[in-house]
Amino acid sequence: MRAPIAVALDAPDAETAALWARAVTPHVAVVKVGLELFCRTGPSIVDSVRGGSGADLFLDLKLHDIPNTVAGAVRSVARLRPRYLTVHASGGADMVRAAVDAADGVTIAAVTVLTSLSAEGLDAVGLAGPPLDAVRRLASLAVGAGAGALVCSPQEVAAVRAEVGPGVVLITPGVRPAGADVQDQARVATPEQALADGADLLVIGRPITGAADPGAAAASIAASLPRS
Repeated sequence: MRAPIAVALDAPDAETAALWARAVTPHVAVVKVGLELFCRTGPSIVDSVRGGSGADLFLDLKLHDIPNTVAGAVRSVARLRPRYLTVHASGGADMVRAAVDAADGVTIAAVTVLTSLSAEGLDAVGLAGPPLDAVRRLASLAVGAGAGALVCSPQEVAAVRAEVGPGVVLITPGVRPAGADVQDQARVATPEQALADGADLLVIGRPITGAADPGAAAASIAASLPRS
């Protein structure tokens, strides 16, 4: 069975993304297409990276607008049949609910607080208090509005699991193997620790795609993780 990893295909072009996807999908369960790659290449990237691998697709577009606009955007991309599609929980309960209602079988994953934000960064945008408090508030709001998955940093995943219970998929970016460069992530943990704390799916990008052999890097990380 493939490891519970979503490889972030933050590639400069469709050809590179497809190459990485072919290398990693024997080892991981999900490939993730983010906003930059989707905007650069358009919807055709989905077929390029999914191919015949059978891996699930995670469209990480982080939609955030008025409810009607988000609902229309969700309907537009739902035809691509991703497993997960992200919206920002900070858009409010009505926006999340509109996304869920328009999703047509796609699991809406609500982003709580970006892993690049520190406590100081949160305070600067008006979210006072430690990141954990903001994450828990947004997680509860999003699940109450019907979100089937949440995106949170691995440092908050145990508290979020306690807050929302076992029925919600917890997706954790900011995952770095021991000794890896944290780069622009502020709140990180190792893959093993994130899973032990209650994560269901680990988002890992540059430690895999930045390696000389992305397939071997994915296999190495996957080999250390339990399967479910």
